[in-house]
Amino acid sequence: MPFSIKKLSIQDLILVEPKLFEDSRGFFAEIYKQSDFASFGFSKPIAQINYSQSVRNVVRGLHYQLNPNAQAKFVQVINGHILDVVVDLRKGSSSYGKWATEELSSKNLNILYVPEGFAHGFCVLSDTALVTYYCTSLYSPKDERGVAWDDPAINIKWPVKNPLVSDKDKKLPRLEEAENNFTYNG
Repeated sequence: MPFSIKKLSIQDLILVEPKLFEDSRGFFAEIYKQSDFASFGFSKPIAQINYSQSVRNVVRGLHYQLNPNAQAKFVQVINGHILDVVVDLRKGSSSYGKWATEELSSKNLNILYVPEGFAHGFCVLSDTALVTYYCTSLYSPKDERGVAWDDPAINIKWPVKNPLVSDKDKKLPRLEEAENNFTYNG
């Protein structure tokens, strides 16, 4: 298999580590292979691919979409380095409101699988970062929601002192006030 699969601290979060095939010309890596990804339970088709560019100290998030248009995501850095952050929003989960992080970079090429029912965001640690998101549902403005990146009840340890945050993200509610229709089915 051209991937190594690592289960993370919160159930259903998965880090996919692609195998690099390197030689004097550079490297080659498979990023997605349906048959291999099915081995850890992923079977939905990719419906949309997003791409973002951000500068150092940007914090994006924490974003999600409500059911029935919830998105699972595969997040990967094409250039640069980020701290990727996810928060479990699944009511009834033992990790509800808890967060996990992974460093993703163009050097490690790791891919974070973020299932439906999680808020997602990241902080840029390099001068710039180019990030791709492979999503299982189309963007739905009516279902777009978020949680405040700096909610003290969640208490994420962001590695920046003065983050650059969009006006939209500055207005996101705290977890206790955020609309959420996710239930844990473990």
